[in-house]
Amino acid sequence: MTAARTGRIASAKPEYRLFPVVVNRVLRLGPSFVRITFGSACLSGFGFGFGGLDQRIKIVLPKPGRPLGDFPEGDNWYPRWLDLPDDVRPDLRTYTVRAYRPHAREVDVDFVLHGLDDGHAGPASTFAATARPGQVIGLFAPDRPGSGRMWGCEWSPPASADRLVLAGDETAVPALAAIVESLPSDSHGVVCVEVPDIGDEQEWERPAGVDVRWYARAGAPHGKLLTEGVAEALRELRPVRDASPRQSELVDVDVDTRALWEVPEAATGSIYGFLAGEAAMIKRLRRLLIDEHGVPEQAVAFMGYWREGRC
Repeated sequence: MTAARTGRIASAKPEYRLFPVVVNRVLRLGPSFVRITFGSACLSGFGFGFGGLDQRIKIVLPKPGRPLGDFPEGDNWYPRWLDLPDDVRPDLRTYTVRAYRPHAREVDVDFVLHGLDDGHAGPASTFAATARPGQVIGLFAPDRPGSGRMWGCEWSPPASADRLVLAGDETAVPALAAIVESLPSDSHGVVCVEVPDIGDEQEWERPAGVDVRWYARAGAPHGKLLTEGVAEALRELRPVRDASPRQSELVDVDVDTRALWEVPEAATGSIYGFLAGEAAMIKRLRRLLIDEHGVPEQAVAFMGYWREGRC
C-alpha cells in the first residue's frame, strides 16, 4: 500500500481540541457550494491534526451574540455541551476538510447550501450563506496528524484493490475530491457524483485511469441518477462474484432510527467501494454493489452523512 493511499501514521492517539479560527475568504463554487477559508496561527505546523483524504472535523458555531468560549473543552465535553441551555449551546456540524495549507495557516471547508429557498436551512448552511471575512468560529479537530478512524479518516482500500468505485451526492463532494486528488498515479476506477445543478460540477486532478462522472439532478429524485450511474460503472468494471456461498444475509439498517455507517476494518479483494451521502440512497447503493454485482461485503465502506427531511 502506498503512502498516498494510507496517509501518515501517528505515534500517539489524538486528543480533540477546539481551534478558534477566523473567516479569511468566501468563494462561491457553484449554485450549491461555498468554500470558506479559515485562518489562524494555531493551524500552523503540527498543531492541527489534518490526516488528509476524507478527514472529518466539527464546525463549532456560537449562538448569535454569544462567545466561542461557550463550547466546553476537555474531557467529557459532549455531555457538558448537551447540558447547556438551548440559547447558549453552540451548534455543531460535521464537515470534511477540503484542503489544508500549514505554511499559510489555512484550512478550506466546502459547504453545501441546503434549504435556503424553502426556509429549512440548518445552522451550517445559514452560516455559509452569510459568512463574511473576520467572523470567528471554531474547528473541533484532532490535535496531531495521523490517519485512520481515530482521525475521522475512513478511506482505506486494501493493497489488493485494482479497481475503485466511489459514489456520493453533493454532501460527499469534498471527501470524494480529496480522495481522488490523493490517489496514486496507477489507480483505476470510476467516481460517480450526483449534484443538484450542472453548474455544481468541479474539475479535480486525477490519475488517468480514474473516470469522474457527474450527474446533475435538475429536479430528478435524489439518488436516481447516481444509482443508474453506479450500476453502469459496475457493469464496466465487472467485479468477480465470489463463488462460495455467503455465510449470512446482508443486514439492512433502519436509516430512520440508526446511523448507516460501516467501514471494513480489514478490507480485502480486487475491488473496493466507497459510498457516502444521503442515508436511504447509500442503503440502496450498498445493496446494488453487494447483492446485484457481487462486490464482497467486506470490500464496501458506506456512510450515511445525512437523512433527507432532516437538517
